[in-house]
Amino acid sequence: MDNAAQTIYNVSELAEYLMIGKNAAYELLKNNKIKSFKVGKIHKIPLWAINEYIKNECEKIQPSNFTR
Repeated sequence: MDNAAQTIYNVSELAEYLMIGKNAAYELLKNNKIKSFKVGKIHKIPLWAINEYIKNECEKIQPSNFTR
């Protein structure tokens, strides 16, 4: 297993990684946009789940939406 598969983030780290607020990070988890699990009351987010979210969001971008 590589390091990316083993890396686990909490909500604060997720927010920092994506450069968003903690409330926005909680919304992503609440709406199942990013896969996570809980240990007690604490969300745990694997790095692969964050990368999967980023990939899916990037795929939504159409090159024709950009203008010069």
